[in-house]
Amino acid sequence: MATLTIKNLPDDVYAALGKIAKKNRRSINSEAIVLLENSINSEPHDGTELLERIRVSREDMARRGVYLTDEIIEEAKKERRF
Repeated sequence: MATLTIKNLPDDVYAALGKIAKKNRRSINSEAIVLLENSINSEPHDGTELLERIRVSREDMARRGVYLTDEIIEEAKKERRF
């Protein structure tokens, strides 16, 4: 296997990586590998497709009399339900 050295990694990025690794019970090195693999293997997102899905969903909700307000979104964020 190859070895990778990352130079000039910002302290805050390293700290965030350490927190994620601890949460997932991995070493920082293992967590970095997992994150890189996931990033490389993930499908690119099509913003146009996502916006269309959101539009259709909102129209469907409106037909059922359900409206998502900024207040509801903010409350969900506070309760970490996003």
